Amino acid sequence: MTTPSTPSSPDTTSQLPPADKARILAQALPYIRKYHGKTMVIKYGGNAMTDPLLQAAFAEDVVLLKLVGINPVVVHGGGPQIERLLQRLGKEGKFIQGMRVTDAETMEAVEWVLAGEVQQDIVGLINQAGGKAVGLTGRDGGLIRARKLRMVDQQDPNVEHDVGLVGDIVGIDPSVVKALQDDQFIPVVSPIGFGEQNESYNINADVVAAKLATVLQAEKLLMLTNIPGVLNKAGALLTELTMRQIDELMADGTISGGMIPKLAGALDAARSGVNAVHIIDGRVPHAMLLEILSDQAFGTMIRSH
Repeated sequence: MTTPSTPSSPDTTSQLPPADKARILAQALPYIRKYHGKTMVIKYGGNAMTDPLLQAAFAEDVVLLKLVGINPVVVHGGGPQIERLLQRLGKEGKFIQGMRVTDAETMEAVEWVLAGEVQQDIVGLINQAGGKAVGLTGRDGGLIRARKLRMVDQQDPNVEHDVGLVGDIVGIDPSVVKALQDDQFIPVVSPIGFGEQNESYNINADVVAAKLATVLQAEKLLMLTNIPGVLNKAGALLTELTMRQIDELMADGTISGGMIPKLAGALDAARSGVNAVHIIDGRVPHAMLLEILSDQAFGTMIRSH
């Protein structure tokens, strides 16, 4: 089947003259040299996870990063897939301040979807693209210890919301991730933590990615989303943000809903030494590769300084 040569078609590069291809590869060289041996944590979610062409492009990007000596660690979400299963079970998903309210039955569905279906799909795609991916949950190697999240209301600090089995990270032990990286594997992490009584907790994937990037002292944290990046009130893309600007955007309501945990995690990572956090449009094929290995800006970058 032939596809028309459009920017979103994976065949576009095959139309390029050899000289253009060579120039593109040469431009990537300084970035490959700069990031060789460095860790990059990638939060994978949204449309990029549900469109087959984008799935294949994502898997190829992750494998290419590994082959040029960069260490990718994938943390995935699964909101749309969880929602579909809950609908089949006749349950309605409920969110408070961007967090999914998780009762015991919902937690079972979350585990089944994240640690089963979604994780194995991603592992399979990366392996199919020529990589060696290994799926992990927070239980594996004692990776993510958690406790019940105490969610304080943003408007009234005296009000606390009960969001059920949603976890707050107590600690991350990255030794299993490091061992896999050293052995040329690509870790794929499901955002499920475990508590003192071995109970499971559903943890926001953005929060897990940010914390893992901090603990691994990652060079970059890349968050794939369903939007071009952080937009101002007029809908224009903000290509670079400082920590102060983010605080202001949260205060005036420009940033709301699911973007709150994403940016709160990004801020934590930036403050804790992750050099740059990128919020990228996951609907653009190979956007992650273009962000890392070219001087083209895709999405919003949050710097640590």
